[in-house]
Amino acid sequence: MSEFRIEKDSMGEIKVPKNAYYAAQTQRAVENFPISGIRFSRSMIKALGIVKASCAKVNADLGLLDADIASYIIKAAHEVADGKLDDHFPLDIFQTGSGTSTNMNTNEVIASRGNEIAKSEGKDLKIHPNDHVNFGQSSNDVFPTAIRIAAVLESKNALVPSLEHLHTVLVEKGEEYKDVVKTGRTHLMDAMPVTFKQVFGGYARAIELGIARVDSALERVLELPQGGTAVGTGINTHAEFGSRFAAEVARTTNLPFMESVDHFEAQATIDAPVELSGQLKTIAVSLMKIANDLRWMNSGPKSGISDVMLAPLQPGSSIMPGKVNPVIEESTVMACAQVIGNDATVTLAGGVGSNFELNVMLPVAAHNLLESIKLLANVSRNLADLSIKDVVVNTDRVKGLLDKNPILVTALNPIIGYDLAAQIAKKAYKEDRSLKDVALEMTTLSEAELDKALDPIKMTQGGFTE
Repeated sequence: MSEFRIEKDSMGEIKVPKNAYYAAQTQRAVENFPISGIRFSRSMIKALGIVKASCAKVNADLGLLDADIASYIIKAAHEVADGKLDDHFPLDIFQTGSGTSTNMNTNEVIASRGNEIAKSEGKDLKIHPNDHVNFGQSSNDVFPTAIRIAAVLESKNALVPSLEHLHTVLVEKGEEYKDVVKTGRTHLMDAMPVTFKQVFGGYARAIELGIARVDSALERVLELPQGGTAVGTGINTHAEFGSRFAAEVARTTNLPFMESVDHFEAQATIDAPVELSGQLKTIAVSLMKIANDLRWMNSGPKSGISDVMLAPLQPGSSIMPGKVNPVIEESTVMACAQVIGNDATVTLAGGVGSNFELNVMLPVAAHNLLESIKLLANVSRNLADLSIKDVVVNTDRVKGLLDKNPILVTALNPIIGYDLAAQIAKKAYKEDRSLKDVALEMTTLSEAELDKALDPIKMTQGGFTE
């Protein structure tokens, strides 16, 4: 018993760890949900701290909360936001679907810590987790509000900068090899030539569009449900609370948060987070394509494509000496697969969990959405810095493969026709000869005319080469 204290709530007494800032309701949730051991992320706890500090300030400004009590709630809430009290947030993400357990966890921690700070400054306050910290609030508007704040902060401060960095590195790599022409490939088969600038420019554009997709989705996520309380009507809170709260969060974060246009929509659905998750999935698909292309182009080094060489970062085999694998790309693909799976969960949470006036799968939606943002931010920067920056093009091999590519005969179609061009391509491939040599035999074109028509760099510029 020396390691515990007795706390009481409306359901009676319960033992709580002696030094925990949380109290009875949190402890009941600890015992009720021994499911996964997965706790809420730092970003979610930070957002809850921002919510509680902003609520306290607004309620004090409205004259609804004692100024002294509000000041200590704000001090403790800032500690929550800053990560100083993370050890006191023990709850599993698989809990009550509204997030009530974690909202009460937050209320209890802030009340206890606020009382402790006040006592250290010579003040004897009785900050109550429900009556004061949760004043004018419900778990039903607090939790979806925290999800949105966390998602916007992580997207703006981590994901978008990482994607912008990756975009820059892709553009720079394309510029480095802008004059190098390689064999294009469709259906994994040889196709018309492209430059490395065109290839990496395509990757860069996909990332640019990914950034635009995130920014667009965030316009809806910026609407905050706070102020709707239990079901969206705003019962037990001030009529101006929602708008003032959003303004305070905007001031605190320097981001354009606003009160939700319709509190019933904002609390009954998680459509805006679902939309953002879908855009994250699209970015994951883009990254997966880029990583897989790099793996293919790096394949070999002797019997594969070997268009490029990726940086040798670590031994690739426990049995084959000298083997080096594309580990950054593989880690990227796995992270993208996780994001795609996360989106399925968020989508189900949005559809199955939204019943009448409340979504009851908020915690798992929060976890998966925020994990996806974090994964994409980390793998984007890692892919840029540990792989793409150090990509080296095998220029001699690329040129050798291109010279023997029978598909280049496509450039002769307007001059000699498709059928004759096909015969030349097949003969060149069968006899392992250059197209130019075979075309000299099978057409009346001169060497100069063939050099002009079969110039690979001109083929990358569109139009006709003759």
